[in-house]
Amino acid sequence: MKYLLTTLEYPPQVGGVAVYYANLISAWQKEDEWKVIDNSKNELIGPGRFGWLRSVLTLIKTQQKNKYDLVLIGQILPLGTAALIASLFVRLPYAVVLHGMDLSFALRGKRKRFISKFILGRAKHIICANSYVQKILNDEFPTVSDKIIVLNPGVVVGAATQTVNSDLIARYNLTGKRVLLSIGRLVERKGFDRVIDALSSIKEDNWVYLIAGEGPEKEKLMSQVAASNISANIKFIGQLNESEKWSCLDICDIFIMTSRDIDGDFEGFGIVYLEANIAGKPVIAGRSGGVADAVIHNETGLLINPENTDEIAQAIEKLLQNPQEASRLGENGRRRALQDFSWSGQAAKLKMKLTETNK
Repeated sequence: MKYLLTTLEYPPQVGGVAVYYANLISAWQKEDEWKVIDNSKNELIGPGRFGWLRSVLTLIKTQQKNKYDLVLIGQILPLGTAALIASLFVRLPYAVVLHGMDLSFALRGKRKRFISKFILGRAKHIICANSYVQKILNDEFPTVSDKIIVLNPGVVVGAATQTVNSDLIARYNLTGKRVLLSIGRLVERKGFDRVIDALSSIKEDNWVYLIAGEGPEKEKLMSQVAASNISANIKFIGQLNESEKWSCLDICDIFIMTSRDIDGDFEGFGIVYLEANIAGKPVIAGRSGGVADAVIHNETGLLINPENTDEIAQAIEKLLQNPQEASRLGENGRRRALQDFSWSGQAAKLKMKLTETNK
């Protein structure tokens, strides 16, 4: 089989969507052929309001020359529009991949919704990165339900190093402390502000909260911490490299990220929850978006109302006061992540489903 991926997000760009595509292709069975066209050479988007029309010509020319069996469209808008138009001029079997906010954006306004309906209607497959996106599609466009394939991200297993562990423990004075950890871009929907508010009310005091990441909300969050009664317990540790990330996950006791939905901007999945589980750690996560695919409540972690600081505080205290329960959740999560979320397994699942529907 010959596959083509067209996407505006692909390494060296950073972010979950770019990593999703790169890992999927890397894990695919080698007997198949893959080609990726991103916009690094401006083959998809040109200058100006209608610069996306360049992708129409690119798709037509590429498909005429190579005759791919399936073309994966990485973004429904604008690349899905390009695929729809190109399919009127050349045989172009295509699948649209949806992650979360891309679909929310496509449903805003009558014109975008109208175009999206036709893009999805003409698609051969619709690949959803989580079951929450599947539910939105079923509600909005029930006629395309039989085309949907849910493919969660996989996880790449990393390892902590003792040298980095020791350095982090010394640098942030973590000896003898219970460590709570968040890793993510410092944006509003990640819920760091709610965690800080919740920590102000818990009775336990022998803890440190590490916030790893950078982003536009950093100054606001730092001001919130400075004005709180727990400023000495919260440390912003910046962007982590891979070794530091796995070491932080190794030395923490609880991973927490209470993501919430803000005007259609929601967590598509949350691969970091599985990374924490692989490290054997329980997670506390916001019940929003596609997070329920990554975290099973009371089995691999705790799902809470991300807007309710009392509920967040209760979850934190529950795990701090019950280390055996925390250990049970972490071990369950580790088994599940290793068994069900390898990228090789996810790629095989998708190929099997694509093959079944082609029969």
